[in-house]
Amino acid sequence: MKNIFKYLILALSIVAISSCSDDIMDEINKDLNNSENAESKLLLPSVIVETAFGTASTDIAWYSSVYVEHSAGTFGQLQTADNRTGCREASLFNNSWNSVYSNLMVLKDITTKCSPSGTEPKNFITLGISQVLTAYNLAVLTDMWGQVPWSQALQGAGNYQPKYDKQQEIYNSIFAMLDSAIVNFGKTNSVNIAKYDLIYGGDKAKWKKAAWGLKARYYLRLSNRVPAYLDNALACIPNSFASAADAFMFNKYEATAIGENAWYQFYYDRSYLAVGKNLLDLMEARNDTNRIAAYFLTDANGAFTGAPNGNANPGQASGEYSLSALTDGGQTAATPLMTYHELKFIEAEAKFKKSDATYQATLKTAVEASFTYQGVSGGTTYFTDNVVPRLTAGNELKEIITQKYIAFYEFEAIEAYNDYRRTGFPVMTNPNNANPNLGFVNRFPYPTSEVTSNSANIPNINIFSSKVWWAGGTE
Repeated sequence: MKNIFKYLILALSIVAISSCSDDIMDEINKDLNNSENAESKLLLPSVIVETAFGTASTDIAWYSSVYVEHSAGTFGQLQTADNRTGCREASLFNNSWNSVYSNLMVLKDITTKCSPSGTEPKNFITLGISQVLTAYNLAVLTDMWGQVPWSQALQGAGNYQPKYDKQQEIYNSIFAMLDSAIVNFGKTNSVNIAKYDLIYGGDKAKWKKAAWGLKARYYLRLSNRVPAYLDNALACIPNSFASAADAFMFNKYEATAIGENAWYQFYYDRSYLAVGKNLLDLMEARNDTNRIAAYFLTDANGAFTGAPNGNANPGQASGEYSLSALTDGGQTAATPLMTYHELKFIEAEAKFKKSDATYQATLKTAVEASFTYQGVSGGTTYFTDNVVPRLTAGNELKEIITQKYIAFYEFEAIEAYNDYRRTGFPVMTNPNNANPNLGFVNRFPYPTSEVTSNSANIPNINIFSSKVWWAGGTE
């Protein structure tokens, strides 16, 4: 009533004097139903959904899937990316770049509110979640583009042309954020965020495990540059997921046009992808029949047929090639941000590189967990009959990464792309990779928004020949 009375007086004053000040107009134009300073917990759903839908899915994931040959582009932009005629345009990833930075801006606001000098200094769990999600989004940015604005970014009008930071420095920030998150998850918290946390329902212990898991992932990623990070990765693993029940997953999609999984939307709206022949060939060579039936649809002739990367015939769901059964039935399929089987694959690789003979047992657990994740039986027999015979001297790492690659189809394509750039396994077959004027796409082109507004700071890179730092590039 007080607000209504105030505005009634203002209105009468306007009538009386036939004019008004700027201050009065500001009062009139305020939207009293929408707070200008929302509680941090109210912002959590949007940053969680955007991380799962926008950062871990959509263009970043779809192009990664094509480049790493999980999928082959058979129409539109994904076909031109596959044949390398349309993968350099600055416009390709403009939306992805801007949406990730927008998400980071909201996360910065949450972090500021929940920091010691903020308005919610005791909201430690929301602060920790914000730090984990910031680390995740920032890692995807630098993994795809290499050097990106960070230390001077997210200032709005305060700095329209932030400098580009080196990837090594960015990863130092990522590790620091995850370490801080782990500390914050160990503090007493009085704020109930259960209904706003769309991943773990406010379970601090599980968020803490996710932070440790991401640290293991990133330490392994950088271990070619810093060999001691193998030990760091192994040290993180006992603190992370104990089973698939702990995995870092978003599973709140709905069977509606505006609430469904991004891959499903893309599949039914555009049908730009078919199953990659390279992936199918690797699985057929290993008699991986149970997962083939779970992963793929048959073609028009009732057979499983992969589309050759780089030169597939064009056609939208023409029936010539197999399509994904995971996306075909995946309207509400979860988006994995990090799975239990990934953690065990990380452990197996690190153990092998440290000459720990127990790597085979860990690899077995990883393979079995990947079968279980897809609801497929036969993982133990498959490992014994088709994986163990390939773990011969000099072939071990190749088979570990190949098994991880197969397990990552299709919603974990980003990590498969990262693994290939880091290890060179499995061998890619796209003929355009050997073209001296083209090549494998080692990183994404910088977007239009940066080319037009921040060109003075953009590093000079070639997406085919310039690798990101952790994959052996220079910066």
